[in-house]
Amino acid sequence: MEKILTDKLITDKLEAKGYLEYHDMDENKAWNLLEKHFECEVTDVFTNTHKEFFCYTETTADGYEIWVATNDMDSPCISEDVYYYDNDLSDAIVEAIVNGEDMYVDDLDAHYFMDAVEEAYGQMVNNVKEEIENELIEQGYEYENRDEATTEMV
Repeated sequence: MEKILTDKLITDKLEAKGYLEYHDMDENKAWNLLEKHFECEVTDVFTNTHKEFFCYTETTADGYEIWVATNDMDSPCISEDVYYYDNDLSDAIVEAIVNGEDMYVDDLDAHYFMDAVEEAYGQMVNNVKEEIENELIEQGYEYENRDEATTEMV
């Protein structure tokens, strides 16, 4: 009997490992999976312990709020690490998560942090799906009509 590799089989294996769609996950469980997968940690409590990434707000001399996302808290690069708007911060945080950096983020409830967690979670799930697919292929599973499916989609 042929071993047919299907998207449903991969999804079933994914769910068996505890990975669900992000919106179906408890936020704490999603974050715990991220920390384990990417080997990173996050805190909103500033301590003197070494962190590799920092994301926090500052106020300018004339009263504007700015955001800083940097790997060097002692000497952030103004042109690269300082944000006038918070909507681009999630990209920097995703990069820190995926790179496995221990980080300080001053507001873990901020939309830019939650957006970053969701994006990183999606990347993690794609990584795990690929691992599952490779494991199944090593076990002798094959896609049925893989060439035809690819041709039809084009």
